[in-house]
Amino acid sequence: MKISALNPREHGGDPLALEARFGVPKDGWLDLSTGINPTAYGVDACPLELLQRLPLQQDLDALLVAARKAYGVPDEAAIVAGPGTQALIQLVPTLFKPSQVSIVSPTYGEHAPAWAAAEHEVIEVNNIVVDTPYALVVHPNNPDGRVQEVENVLSTAADLFKRGGTLVVDEAFAEVRSDVSVTPHAGRDGLIVLRSFGKFFGLAGVRLGFAICTPKIADQIKEKLGPWSVSGPAIWAGTQALNDADWMTETRQRLADDAVRLGNILENAGFRKLGGTDLFCLIECQNAQAVYETLGQLGILVRAFKAHPTWLRFGLPGDEAGWKRLESAL
Repeated sequence: MKISALNPREHGGDPLALEARFGVPKDGWLDLSTGINPTAYGVDACPLELLQRLPLQQDLDALLVAARKAYGVPDEAAIVAGPGTQALIQLVPTLFKPSQVSIVSPTYGEHAPAWAAAEHEVIEVNNIVVDTPYALVVHPNNPDGRVQEVENVLSTAADLFKRGGTLVVDEAFAEVRSDVSVTPHAGRDGLIVLRSFGKFFGLAGVRLGFAICTPKIADQIKEKLGPWSVSGPAIWAGTQALNDADWMTETRQRLADDAVRLGNILENAGFRKLGGTDLFCLIECQNAQAVYETLGQLGILVRAFKAHPTWLRFGLPGDEAGWKRLESAL
């Protein structure tokens, strides 16, 4: 299918842009339109010197050590930090000569335009078994939480490499499903894994992401990124958070509990759950647009999908008042 690289994509996380449509809520916005942890990691104040000088290699190295341990990256794999996963999503397709790429869909809407912008022909497919030189899968998937069998992912990457291709696996939500992550198997030929920092730690504004791959591919990514691609404050925040194993363990359990609570609230409201992760829930209802509009008028923003008009995606409220407000509105 023809994918435009220029048309703007819709994203959540910007309720102020919709105030012309819904007005200013008297109780403020309850933004459930993203898959970002609403309870952010508490980063220590960034020292002024990190804003005044260029990032040091030793600081970046410390970040990569922390990420390697937190994500379970094997010794043979290389890891590259970038200024957000979005930047890496747009960079990776430029590593390869224009060809065909299969993208397991429906999924996160930025992947297809990025490959199209690099002059690849994008083919949307339903499963990971593909015939094209390149392939991409989001795992767990956004917005339905679909996961792949790890062995299928690895065998697909191996098959593609034999044909001169590569499989890209976007694991933006893998922190809440570490049991299915392919990151511990990274470093193999034909496999690139992308990891997002901001979603699980609730620090999306930090703009930090990682590519995990072979050393050869890592060198190509670093060359395209150029020097100082990750800011000093991002390195500071990322190193602290990724080194805090206790917080990560406690947060996974809290998010799991909250996901159950959210699913129950939505099902009790009469919606049919289609899937999700511990950071969001995708539901189906025939009057989804009316629900979206009504919630918006009540100051509650959720994620709607033009291509799937019966779908809505709900993120997690960040406090008890938010939970009660959502349940009351529904």
